Amino acid sequence: MKIAIIEDELLAVNYLKNLLDKQSIVPVTEVVILRSKKQAIDFFEKDSADLLFMDIHLGDGMSLEIFEHAELFTPIIFITAFDEYAIRVFRHFTIDYLLKPFEEEDLHKALQKFVSIKNNFDAEPLLKSISSLQQSGEEVMKRFMVREGNKLKSINERDTAYFFASGKYLFLTTKDHQTYIYDDTIKDIIQKLNPDVFFKVNRKFIINKKAISEIIKHSSQKVELKLFPEPEVNTGVFISKRQITECLSWLNS
Repeated sequence: MKIAIIEDELLAVNYLKNLLDKQSIVPVTEVVILRSKKQAIDFFEKDSADLLFMDIHLGDGMSLEIFEHAELFTPIIFITAFDEYAIRVFRHFTIDYLLKPFEEEDLHKALQKFVSIKNNFDAEPLLKSISSLQQSGEEVMKRFMVREGNKLKSINERDTAYFFASGKYLFLTTKDHQTYIYDDTIKDIIQKLNPDVFFKVNRKFIINKKAISEIIKHSSQKVELKLFPEPEVNTGVFISKRQITECLSWLNS
């Protein structure tokens, strides 16, 4: 089990890590330490974890702001010295809320709660079934209207390479390397597309299967896609960890 600790206080990090090393409730194979909000956002753009320990107050802001930048479906145990955020954090996949200073027994109870939930509830099939229901209830879009200067242009599904989100905007890139602003959001447009043709590989990219030129497997949890035409963004296009199995299955279909 891969665990991520989002905490800026080194003493708190070492204390928690020591308790995790001693316990036998969950098997820990890797612990990732993220000391700031920025580190956490950068990490979750390309990677994930099986369980998060998250302090609320970080040196560069509130950890709750991470949810505005990263799409997280990971169980979280919050650790904080403040009790006024208890209601807000349970809007997310919260397992427990530990008030500092917490004891070893408190951690064990939180881990046992996590194991119990994990054994009795598998979120991934539920997410997939919700997605299938949303897609089946609507007619898929085959053409996309964009603005070109003072004119409107309709782009066919087969000519669309991918959609990508950047800042507040969603862009559509065609197979002949033309990019247009598209008036929608990445979360909404994925529900309207043909699931046999398009797949949302991470929180920024929805790709057409035929736009993939190469698949690079860096590890079992890190798969990179080379697209044609190449995106203008500097970073690579990686399949989010929770999507790898489903995405590879989609590619084989």
